[in-house]
Amino acid sequence: MSKESPGKRVPAPLGGVEPHAHLLKAPSDGQMLYKMMTVENLLRSIRNSYLHFNRVDSYSDFPGADANDGRQLPKDLPGNATAKFDSNPSFSAADYFNTSRARTYTCCFSLENSDFIWKNYASGSAKGKVCLVFDFAKLRSVINASMRPGNSALEHCGIKCHRIFSVNYGIVEYVAWDDHQANSDYIANPIKYTYLKSAEYCDEKELRISLSAFGLGKFVLQDGSEMAFPSGLQMGFDFSAAFSDGTIPEILYAADCDSDFLRSEMEKIRTSPRVDSPQ
Repeated sequence: MSKESPGKRVPAPLGGVEPHAHLLKAPSDGQMLYKMMTVENLLRSIRNSYLHFNRVDSYSDFPGADANDGRQLPKDLPGNATAKFDSNPSFSAADYFNTSRARTYTCCFSLENSDFIWKNYASGSAKGKVCLVFDFAKLRSVINASMRPGNSALEHCGIKCHRIFSVNYGIVEYVAWDDHQANSDYIANPIKYTYLKSAEYCDEKELRISLSAFGLGKFVLQDGSEMAFPSGLQMGFDFSAAFSDGTIPEILYAADCDSDFLRSEMEKIRTSPRVDSPQ
């Protein structure tokens, strides 16, 4: 349903593969990415063949979470709030950005295997934590291939839907949150806010993969019900293939990780990646 034409249904805008690459900074080939996970979440992801994405406005359920993730910058908000749509003066650019934020998901990695990520992520597990090492170029190639038309489908409550999400990759830019302005010359693209964070989080050294849907109107199903955007999404991902082809060349673990349990469970699901201690 379109904001510009209340009550009239129009086809849902389809997502694309890296449509905003020109606005983002991606690593060069050869860059490795590091993703912390609990052993339990890793095994669950392997068994069910998915990468987990969180909606950016839902990062608030763990210590140190950024409640402003994906939010408009404070200095941008006044200008965005006064920029109205000609066809609907009650709907502002700020409203558009808020809606876009509620339809954007990220899967997060670090550019460095740092003490910071080992200390701050994937805590509270009975079996310990691990760090998956990804080859960025290979991961990007695999995901882009899966997102091309004909290779993927979106399923919502068991119903197959139009492929509404676009995939993008970028290194997070850390800024002075209260002073930085992204719309000083023109209204920013919503994707920019997904890749801006306060400088207080700079130790993360984060690379993000984002899935984002169009921020205007509503998405409705054939029965007329509105599509909900849950707090998390699962993107299909073949871990066994990733271990075999070098997309995930190794898994690192700490001294307190139950590595025997990890190896045993890996054998049960017939996948044998290289498992190394980071020490």
